[in-house]
Amino acid sequence: MGLVLVGLFFAELLVSLKVGLVIGFGWSVVWIVTTALIGALLMRLSPYALMHAFNTMNLSALSVRNAHNAALAYLFSAVLLIVPGVLTDAIGALLLLYSLYLRLFVTMASNDPNYDYHKGDDDVIDVEIIHDHDRGESGAER
Repeated sequence: MGLVLVGLFFAELLVSLKVGLVIGFGWSVVWIVTTALIGALLMRLSPYALMHAFNTMNLSALSVRNAHNAALAYLFSAVLLIVPGVLTDAIGALLLLYSLYLRLFVTMASNDPNYDYHKGDDDVIDVEIIHDHDRGESGAER
């Protein structure tokens, strides 16, 4: 794990230096300050975002898992945006987009208030098949 973190640190350093050379030192500082402010704002708003995520979910296991994943992605994106660097900003932006995707598209509920989420299909017939070996009968006893 430590080797991965050292590799990530050097990759972050190299990418940040390369981007700094391309866009210039001043714009690099603007980039770092802007993403840090966005991350700090996301952290400040995180209690409201997390409360909204868990208050608007229905009680299915998939919805709870999606709300949990959206909340974690939101928090990690805020932290990664605060940490200076191009790679961490890119990963933070991707996590923020993933959080928005989970909140906007995956956990959407039906607008119909009469829609029953637990209702099954009307044309399904439930049957149980009992084999002879399940009852303990053998072919010779018949």
